[in-house]
Amino acid sequence: MIQNNKYRLLVEYLAIALGSGLLAFSLVFFLEPNTIAPGGVTGFAILIQKLFGIPIDFTNLAVNVPLFIAGIMILGKAFGAKTAYATIMLSVFIRFFYVFFGEIAVTDDLLLAAIYGGVISGVGLGIVFRFGGTTGGTDLGGAILNKFFPNFSTAKMMMVLDLLVVVAAGLVERRIETSLYSIIALYILVKLIDFIVEGLSYAKAFYIISKDPEVMGKKITQELHRGVTALSGKGVYTGSNRDVLLCVVNRAQVAKLKRIVHEVDPKAFMMVSTIHEVLGEGFKEVK
Repeated sequence: MIQNNKYRLLVEYLAIALGSGLLAFSLVFFLEPNTIAPGGVTGFAILIQKLFGIPIDFTNLAVNVPLFIAGIMILGKAFGAKTAYATIMLSVFIRFFYVFFGEIAVTDDLLLAAIYGGVISGVGLGIVFRFGGTTGGTDLGGAILNKFFPNFSTAKMMMVLDLLVVVAAGLVERRIETSLYSIIALYILVKLIDFIVEGLSYAKAFYIISKDPEVMGKKITQELHRGVTALSGKGVYTGSNRDVLLCVVNRAQVAKLKRIVHEVDPKAFMMVSTIHEVLGEGFKEVK
């Protein structure tokens, strides 16, 4: 058991290092050379320097230290340790790329830089988030806010904070293009983070109202091997009590379930909704 925990911890820290390296790569070779503000504390520090002449490293320190302390208090020591590690690794990789490759832009095309910078940054940050860390700045702020507002993902919280920085930076530089291309990069980044953190575990939830709920439920269970839950319902117009069947299936079983419903009761009322993550028996393991 102890060996398994050590192995898992090693994998987590290696993955966080990989994610930090990808983020550093996107910043050094795509975003920074083309003055596409990636948002975050770095973009905020540049804005403060332009407005008040305060050095970037001082602003980064002044913002990240309180965030780091708040992260430990709110998110726990383990989260704080991984955040400190990811923040250090990000700085190490950035310095490594600058020392060995210098300031080289992979492309001078702003749109390509925004797209590929956003994709690589999103993959890197997604990996860091997936294994329980952040790289400080707005991603740590987003994780803290997510603790209080769980209905909004960390990535979406980050996007709100980063957009404020991006818009402000564009106004200060008096270049609307900076803000516009940065917004493209941020949008791609957020989508990639959500994709990596949530994975491809999309499923469909069916709500079925039928005149033969028992027959319907048994047939679904027998043919699809999925659980069916009967919820008590009452028609407002008719005043009659009816069971509402709830069944969650994967994407491959959607057509089969529709066929079963039609065979048992062609006039059945059916609602289908998309679920982004399902945990439990028959789906993803609960951790």
